[in-house]
Amino acid sequence: MNPAPAANSSLPAALPAVAIELGERFAQRGYELSLVGGPVRDLFLGREAPDLDFTSNANPDQILDAIEGWAEATWDVGREFGTIAMRRGDDQIEITTYRADVYDEDSRKPHVRFGTRLEDDLARRDFTVNSMAIRLPGGELVDPFDGRGDLALGLLRTPSGPEISFSDDPLRMMRGARFVSQLGFEVAAPELAAMESMASRLEIVSAERVRDELSKLLLGAHPDRGIDVMVSTGLADLVLPEVAALRLEKDEHHRHKDVYEHSLTVLRQAAEREGGPEDPVPGPDLVLRLAALMHDIGKPDTRRFESGGAVSFRHHDVVGAKLARKRLKALRFDNDTVKAVARLVELHMRFYGYADAGWSDSAVRRYVTDAGPLLHRLHLLTRSDVTTRNRRKAERLEFAYDDLEARVEELAAQEELDAIRPDLDGGAIMAALGIKPGPLVGRAYSFLLERRLDRGPASEEQALAELRAWWAQQPESAEA
Repeated sequence: MNPAPAANSSLPAALPAVAIELGERFAQRGYELSLVGGPVRDLFLGREAPDLDFTSNANPDQILDAIEGWAEATWDVGREFGTIAMRRGDDQIEITTYRADVYDEDSRKPHVRFGTRLEDDLARRDFTVNSMAIRLPGGELVDPFDGRGDLALGLLRTPSGPEISFSDDPLRMMRGARFVSQLGFEVAAPELAAMESMASRLEIVSAERVRDELSKLLLGAHPDRGIDVMVSTGLADLVLPEVAALRLEKDEHHRHKDVYEHSLTVLRQAAEREGGPEDPVPGPDLVLRLAALMHDIGKPDTRRFESGGAVSFRHHDVVGAKLARKRLKALRFDNDTVKAVARLVELHMRFYGYADAGWSDSAVRRYVTDAGPLLHRLHLLTRSDVTTRNRRKAERLEFAYDDLEARVEELAAQEELDAIRPDLDGGAIMAALGIKPGPLVGRAYSFLLERRLDRGPASEEQALAELRAWWAQQPESAEA
């Protein structure tokens, strides 16, 4: 966005030039136009808004008439709700007619009713920090609910009573948790109480919209804080019940740590370990953060109290992977994300065998092969899983993982470990054994892959000898 001077000294130093230009077009045609919501909030916070949202007393037909020949592309998929989307240069823009909707008690879908006053439109928005507008082209700030004051306090309040606001759109409760994550704000006490008492109303919102809001929360700067709001208010009981269940009831001797607090710490540490655009895991990374949050969700189902007061969670990694897969599917995450998160949860304990006893080259190869393209995320997840306050233990685990990563790099340099394949391909297997394509070729391929993992690369002659020795032990060899 190219900045243009703001007309009102109480506003930020600059407004987007495209906003001034668009405001002049609407004013020339006798329509009101205001920059509204998140872009206004972000101007005061010094953040760059990815999209520009405007509101106007013009109806959709009049909006289209005003932007004809100015917008480079338009979309009217939101026309039913009064929204026209467009693009000019690098700017993505939406203009929505003033709204004064009415909602059914048991439905998220409003009866769309267009309004006539900017102030009435602002009253129906989610939080006061998003209920500010800048009239264009003049630049007058309209802030009937003191959103700027709440910005200074870092506070999330609803412009109308929270019970009314959250009943109208239950997803606003999750949006509050998302703003805690993205902006580092706090939810005001009345709004927190309303979220707690009204959490069940989130049931009427589609899984896809809940998923999108959860993803935005997890990709924020403080995802652990946003998740904590969801858990403390009961929203997570509906969205991520497995995470809420991590608040295990402590035994009377307090001999195992708080799994829920541990999981929030792992989530925070994983986000902190993400890299820049050129790093193997550039942040923010949704797969890594989901895996960090859910890595221990198998513990409630596997908790056992052993003799002497010890607590065990045997196979919680395997159980957790199944639970993660089921929950993410219910939230309509795509298959690639579901598979990746479940695999990371399943593998997150694998390293501890190395820390305890060290591994052979074969075991290191299997670790890399099992992780596949998730290896770098697994590195970050495993390192983030160390939350002990025992300094000596933490240093021992850090040293062990440094050693494992060094071994991985050494073997990768020797063997191109990230693309391990058998020493013979399918065609060579069929030629050597005189067999046709089918399951038998797959069995032979798996055998050679296992041998490759066990002893590293071999010459073609050695691989053929091993293959023929294996073939001699197979019942099909007698039939060939």
